[in-house]
Amino acid sequence: MPLPMTEAPRTESAPSKDADSDLVRRAAAGEVRAFEALYRRHAGRVHGAVWRLSGMNEARAEELTQEAFVRAWQKLDSFRFESAFSTWLHRLAVNVALMDLRARDPEDAVDTDVLEAASEPVVPFCAGERADLEQAVAKLPPRARAVLVLHDVEGWKHEEIGRELGMAVGSSKAQLHRARGLLRKMLGDAS
Repeated sequence: MPLPMTEAPRTESAPSKDADSDLVRRAAAGEVRAFEALYRRHAGRVHGAVWRLSGMNEARAEELTQEAFVRAWQKLDSFRFESAFSTWLHRLAVNVALMDLRARDPEDAVDTDVLEAASEPVVPFCAGERADLEQAVAKLPPRARAVLVLHDVEGWKHEEIGRELGMAVGSSKAQLHRARGLLRKMLGDAS
């Protein structure tokens, strides 16, 4: 069951596919203003995805959002109009955030109290305040957080997560179980 996560502070509604198609064609032809319009339309959703994957680290999310749009500009000619531009861009942004996650040493980002909590008995899940949930997700170990966000928030299947994170499907399921257990522990302690 997906977790009730809030979006990043700057989320906008999704634009229409037809309006995007025209802008994509113009931007691919070199029209910078068309790409700027695509940026304005999609920056909120992209930022929201990378914000969650970065552990709600605003500065890192800003960097990853910019990196995603730079990559989109560079790869715009590879967009084939087989899916909505928003879907293509979102997947590209998630991949940017996942590559960043893989490049970092996961142990550097894990608090020792979170690791200790993983070995303690799990208390029943208490939803608590939404802000508490977001803070708890941000404290998860990076790979567990990535699996949780991709599965419970973004709706990815374990097979997709495994492919993107370079892990077996069973490892993805184990990381999700671990992440949920850590959340229960952290939120149980907060109440």
